[in-house]
Amino acid sequence: MPNTSEAFGPAGSVSWLIHSLRAQPLLIVLRPGEPLRAVPTLERLQELGLIHVEIAWQPTPGWAHQMQELIDLFPALELGAASVCQLQAVADAAAAGCRYAVSPLLDSELQRWATERELLLVPGVMSPSEVHQARRLGCGIVKLFPAVSVGIDHWRRLREPLGAPLPYCIAAGGLNPGDVLPWLEAGVDAVALGSGLGDLEASSAWRELLSTLAARQSNASALP
Repeated sequence: MPNTSEAFGPAGSVSWLIHSLRAQPLLIVLRPGEPLRAVPTLERLQELGLIHVEIAWQPTPGWAHQMQELIDLFPALELGAASVCQLQAVADAAAAGCRYAVSPLLDSELQRWATERELLLVPGVMSPSEVHQARRLGCGIVKLFPAVSVGIDHWRRLREPLGAPLPYCIAAGGLNPGDVLPWLEAGVDAVALGSGLGDLEASSAWRELLSTLAARQSNASALP
């Protein structure tokens, strides 16, 4: 089983994912086409100590079956589906056994389908109206996308006019490893890296980042 404790809610719940991301507020987004092509990269990510990885959905036969195989191959990773924009993507992610899925957009029908299939779907938001609508739909986690387009202070600036509490926020889109800590300090809760992932062979840099994230989480937990 994955290394995330389920004492903070059942696997696949909002509270479960938030707890897992608080331990390591970083997600990696891969676009291998066919999920099983991601095996070498996942082996490397697991070796480095990363936990949360999204595999982009593709409208191809066998995606769900391959994704299910991938989940079985890497039980220590928290694998989810990315780029979920269609009802079929929701159905495939649920059939594969994904614990969560992430979308670049906010769509009430997608959210309803995901809920009916007991799949946690994280919607994409950008504007204050989208954040407000996501909150009204009961979304406890959102993806700020594309983060690079709105800037590092965008989420913080939404807090006062929209009022607390805002959903748990994952910043994604156009970011690279050097952006992770500054964006977290600016007020988002987690960061997703995709095309800006960088060199996975740079072991020392990745381990330093993960060590800093772990220390940051430890310090936050120690606060009264």
